[in-house]
Amino acid sequence: MSIDALLKQVQSMSSEYGWIMSVFLVVFATLVFNFFQKRALNRLHLKLEKTSTPWDDLLILSLQKPLSFLIWLLGLSFAAEIVQQQSQATIFEAIDPIRDAGIIIILVMFVLNLIRGAEAILIEKETATGEKDFDKHTVEAIGKLLRISVIITGVLVMLQSMGYSISGVLAFGGIGGIAIGFAAKDLLANFFGGLMIYLDRPFKVGDWIRSNDRNIEGTVEHIGWRLTRIRTFDKRPLYIPNSVFANISVENPSRMTNRRIYETIGIRYDDAGKMAGIVSEVKAMLLEHPEIDTGQTLIVNFNGFAASSVDFFVYTFTKTTDWVRFHEIKQDVLLKIMEVINKQGAQIAFPTSTLHIQSLPTEAEANR
Repeated sequence: MSIDALLKQVQSMSSEYGWIMSVFLVVFATLVFNFFQKRALNRLHLKLEKTSTPWDDLLILSLQKPLSFLIWLLGLSFAAEIVQQQSQATIFEAIDPIRDAGIIIILVMFVLNLIRGAEAILIEKETATGEKDFDKHTVEAIGKLLRISVIITGVLVMLQSMGYSISGVLAFGGIGGIAIGFAAKDLLANFFGGLMIYLDRPFKVGDWIRSNDRNIEGTVEHIGWRLTRIRTFDKRPLYIPNSVFANISVENPSRMTNRRIYETIGIRYDDAGKMAGIVSEVKAMLLEHPEIDTGQTLIVNFNGFAASSVDFFVYTFTKTTDWVRFHEIKQDVLLKIMEVINKQGAQIAFPTSTLHIQSLPTEAEANR
């Protein structure tokens, strides 16, 4: 074979199989570009970790995988278009819809990563006092709603991009929503009642709550979308529809800052002259007590004249809010008040009655 014939054969083969080289170059370029973007994002992430705000770190972490998927999707779709031009196969007509659907899925993935990361940041965020700034269950509930909304929106946009009309789906959803609203109004009322609990945060899991309107009292164990489970103090589970909390007043003793001691104590009328000394010493005792919050209202005063005693009252607050510890402190305070009264030589009064009897007539007066 002559040299001219060999050159013509090589040119023919290069023109016939040149598209393979083009596909290889596209895939190789995609690989290289993805490698360098990963390194660039990692370096940027290291710099952003030194900042005080966590939101820039969240943006980079949420972007890493979706960006890699996007680069590969665009690169492979471009390579598939090269193959389509060579083979003219019918299957390659699906390249554009698949690329559009892939881009939508990648965007949804990116937004879901942002929502998930924001949940973690908000749950861990603390105020200057060391308390959690956001309730965990509230953040999780809002995060679930946002994720569901993003997924539904992504599916509808994907259907529209593939040529399916979503106007019928939306119209059916509107009519179906009205029908469901009438048929399940109680269920929806409970759902929105649960949503309001998550948003308004009148109580959270672990709180002790009570309501005199419905004779409800216990510890919150679970807040669902339909029911809230409360464990009463005799250990019975109490299941309450969430819509009930929209119509009743709820007291949350778990969020009290102090517990109050409010007692009225009476001494005998015979010891009324010692009242001033008793009141003064009891007040001094409370001011020195390590478990009494002297920054709150503290009152010890002679209060009034009762049927069998002269009374003074004690009004003060403990530092603790723990129920068991509070009663231990209250017991100690009452015992010290008894010591003060005994030290002053007085006695605590108890109900007494005095009977006044006229003198009996003499025998002569009786005979007359």
